[in-house]
Amino acid sequence: MKQTHLSLQPSEQAIVTAAATIYAAYIAACRVEDGQEPAWMERSIKAAIRIAKITDESVRAEKEFD
Repeated sequence: MKQTHLSLQPSEQAIVTAAATIYAAYIAACRVEDGQEPAWMERSIKAAIRIAKITDESVRAEKEFD
């Protein structure tokens, strides 16, 4: 297997973590059928991005007050 090196920004790392958690929940709920993994991963990523966008619009971080 070819080794891959990724260098993710902190915001990307947060999205990956959230998407993985969402995807794991789909698996635990037996929603992911064999062969459908890529579609459910994509769905999980889109959900994580939506959550991040809504959070960004709803919460003002300390750095945004400057």
